[in-house]
Amino acid sequence: MPQLPRVLRNLSLPLIGAPLFIISNPKLVIEQCKAGIVGSMPALNARPAAQLDEWLHEIAETLAAHDRAHPGEPAAPFAINQIVHRSNDRLEHDLEMVVKHKVPVVITSLGARTDVNDAIHSYGGIVLHDVINDTFAHKAIEKGADGLIAVAAGAGGHAGVKSPFALVQEIRRWFDGPLALSGAIANGGAVLAAQALGADFAYIGSAFIATREARASEDYKLAIVEGTSDDIVYSSLFTGVHGNYLKRSIRAAGLDPDNLPESDPTKMSFAGGEGSKAKAWKDIWGSGQGIGAVTEVVSVAALVARLKREYVETRQRLLPRSESVAVA
Repeated sequence: MPQLPRVLRNLSLPLIGAPLFIISNPKLVIEQCKAGIVGSMPALNARPAAQLDEWLHEIAETLAAHDRAHPGEPAAPFAINQIVHRSNDRLEHDLEMVVKHKVPVVITSLGARTDVNDAIHSYGGIVLHDVINDTFAHKAIEKGADGLIAVAAGAGGHAGVKSPFALVQEIRRWFDGPLALSGAIANGGAVLAAQALGADFAYIGSAFIATREARASEDYKLAIVEGTSDDIVYSSLFTGVHGNYLKRSIRAAGLDPDNLPESDPTKMSFAGGEGSKAKAWKDIWGSGQGIGAVTEVVSVAALVARLKREYVETRQRLLPRSESVAVA
């Protein structure tokens, strides 16, 4: 298999922190990168739009200062998520900011566009596109994406229904570039399992909601800590695209999570789907099925440290002692 792009090498753990709509902020991203994993956030989290310029400057300057102070332990790169769907009227502005600040990694979602990829490639950035099936994976690479994020069943927020076993093996039949796997990954053993399936990285979102740095309400964090896979419902009602959400938040909005109507996908909205007064993701909380592994609210540094420890312990248990490899 070809080497990974330079920017994605030498992480302390093969992990990308997924961009969390509303929740991710510069503080969360910076702490993820300082812990040695790729930190990310959606461009749309910066509101008003002008704030994105300030946030990108803050992230870049803070990480540069960290690297100067810790030359032996440089921070991992950061990523910005761009929603490419036609409903995003900020794409042109936000892409301009990404190019201005030369964001090293861009995660594109809900559509693939050659012009967006070309703009990112113009300064040497790389594009990872999230997909829920092999058909979309082919389209993304054909339009110039450098790598893929396979969003399998059980992932938080907008997610697919494919088993990770099926999705990764189908993609790896023809694609040998950077590949991350998303879907109910919340412990270090699952990170190793993602690699065993053929992915280069695990992609974790929900576990980072229950961190001190995340911009989520205390009730939301508590729901993650107390929840299990039984507390997740898969619905298209709230944005027009199927996703996984916490039943607790749906009940709090006055809806029955076990009897939700379908939504019209042509009326996709980030403020809430047709027929719903509750707003995704403010009132209706996204979450993946892996939250049973999350038992307390901790710092990002503590969470990544746990994942590293579990990763090493699992690898040592499964491999002969002489073949075990330590994680930085």
